[in-house]
Amino acid sequence: MHILLTLAYDGTRYVGWQRQINGISVQQRLEEALAALLGHAVKTTASSRTDAGVHALGQRAAFHTQDMRIPLAKLPRVLNALLPTDISVSHAETVPDGFSPRFAAKYKTYIYHIHNAPVPNPLLRRYNAFIPHPLNRPAMEKAAPYFIGRHDFTSFCAAGGSAKTTVREIYACAVSADADSLALTVTGNGFLYNMVRIIAGTLVYAGLGKISPDSIPHILAAKNRSHAGKTLPPEGLVLAEVSYTALHPAVDFLHQHIHNEVARR
Repeated sequence: MHILLTLAYDGTRYVGWQRQINGISVQQRLEEALAALLGHAVKTTASSRTDAGVHALGQRAAFHTQDMRIPLAKLPRVLNALLPTDISVSHAETVPDGFSPRFAAKYKTYIYHIHNAPVPNPLLRRYNAFIPHPLNRPAMEKAAPYFIGRHDFTSFCAAGGSAKTTVREIYACAVSADADSLALTVTGNGFLYNMVRIIAGTLVYAGLGKISPDSIPHILAAKNRSHAGKTLPPEGLVLAEVSYTALHPAVDFLHQHIHNEVARR
């Protein structure tokens, strides 16, 4: 039986999703809980290898077992009793053998949170990047849609990535703001190493007046990491959703409309 889990975690204490020799990972804690429950070693595969300090609300992880005696509806509750309190499973379902949570994904959505205020709020520090300087939010909102579409994102990939191609398609990219909080939401068919954090850093550069919102196409075309903004810290990033169904046609239409509007500027 092949089972797909949906889980959330606070990534603060972990070296990322994937097992590492230099610390405890989310994958390790999940596999330990599954092994304790099932009585045999378990290997999980995930939809996204989130980095150290990055959080998740909709991570997906699959595993195989022949010894599942617990009804799937009860599996999350049983697993949560074995997991640390900063990791939780919300759903379990069966999937075909050989199912890949990563390669079967139609799209993923990440959200990057920024606390923009003169002084930091200690209660927000685990889940937000802190930017003390005033940000021009309309400039950030104008810059964001330029990322929509199929592009070579070499300028937005950190060194150390292992992707075979740097071409990705972004379906939606928008900045929303409320009081002293900003959130960047990005939906795409895949992401390069640190790509969302670099996009967020580049939008912050637009908000600080360091670059023009209209310079995003030129930064993309340069295919040079030094042309984009800095990589923002991991604590602001959340893997919000991984979907295995296609985008709704109405959403596709909206994304295409936004892309066409950007192209006409």
